[in-house]
Amino acid sequence: MLNIVTGIIVRALKVVIYGVEGVGKSTLASQFPNPLFIDVEGGTSQLNVRRLQRPNTWTELLSMIAEVAKTPEICKTLILDTCDWAEQLCLEHILAKYNQSSIESFGYGKGYQILAEEFGQLITAMNACITAGINVVALAHSKQRKVELPDQTGAYDHYEMKLSRQVSPILKEWADLLLFCNFETILITTENKTKKATGGRRVMYTSHSPVFDAKNRHGLPEVLPLEYRAIAHLFGDGPAPGKPIDELRSLMTRDGITDEQLRKFVSGKGHYPEETAIADYPEGFITCWCLKYWDRIAESITQTESKETKEG
Repeated sequence: MLNIVTGIIVRALKVVIYGVEGVGKSTLASQFPNPLFIDVEGGTSQLNVRRLQRPNTWTELLSMIAEVAKTPEICKTLILDTCDWAEQLCLEHILAKYNQSSIESFGYGKGYQILAEEFGQLITAMNACITAGINVVALAHSKQRKVELPDQTGAYDHYEMKLSRQVSPILKEWADLLLFCNFETILITTENKTKKATGGRRVMYTSHSPVFDAKNRHGLPEVLPLEYRAIAHLFGDGPAPGKPIDELRSLMTRDGITDEQLRKFVSGKGHYPEETAIADYPEGFITCWCLKYWDRIAESITQTESKETKEG
C-alpha cells in the first residue's frame, strides 16, 4: 500500500556558496547556526571558529563527514571549505588508486567520468548529515568562462564554480540554495555626463542569470546583502524579511520622506533619473543602497529640506 505524505517537509538545508576571492564566503558561513568547519583549504586561520583537523586525503575527508553524521549533537551546520580543494583530494585519490599520472591518462573523458562518480561519495556523505538534521554548507571559489552564443555575435563572461565540468553540475543539483557572492558596482553619472563606477558592496545573488549560476527554492529576492541576517529565517532564526520595497516604504513613512524627496536625492547621487518611480528601482538597489544606507539618506534629505526652508 502506498504511503502518501502531504504538506511541507521540514529538514536541514543543503547550501552552496561560491564567489570571487576575498568576498567573505567563509565569514558568512561562520555566522550560520552552531557551525563546524572542515577546513580542506586551510583558509580559516583568521576566523574564530570551531574546525576539524585539516584532512590530508579523500578517505580522511569522507570519514570526517561520516563521523559528524553519527554525532549530530556536535554542530547544527557543517561547513566544507572548499569544494574545489575537496575535488583535488578526490583527484589525487583516483590517480593513486589507478596508478595514473594525470586525469587525462585514462583516455578520452574516462578519467573525468570516474572523478564524477567518486565525487558522488561526498554527496552521499553530506546527505547523511542532512538526514541527521545537520545543515550542510559547501563553499567554493569562482572562475570566469567566456561564453559565445552560436546564433549571435560577441561573447560574455560567465561566473561558475571552480570545479570540473563533470563535478560542478552534481553540486548544483544537490543544493537547495546556490548563492553567488560578488562585489556589486553601481555606475553613476558625473557632472560632465561620464560614467563612474562606485560602491563595491558585497552582495549575494539567489537566482540564475546569464552571468552566473544561482538558485533558491524559498522565494528569496534576486539580490541580498552579503549578511547572514538576510537568510536567517530559512534556518528558523528570526522572521522572514518583507519585500525590499515594502520595507523602504515603511522607513519613508516613519521618517516623513516623500517620493519626490527620495527620487531627487537618488538622482542627485547619479543613480537614476528623477522621473524614475521608486517602484521601478531594482530590488538590488533598494536592498543594497536605499535600505543599507537609509539613516544617512534620511538625515541628508532632512538637512537639505531644512536648509532650503530657512533660505526660502
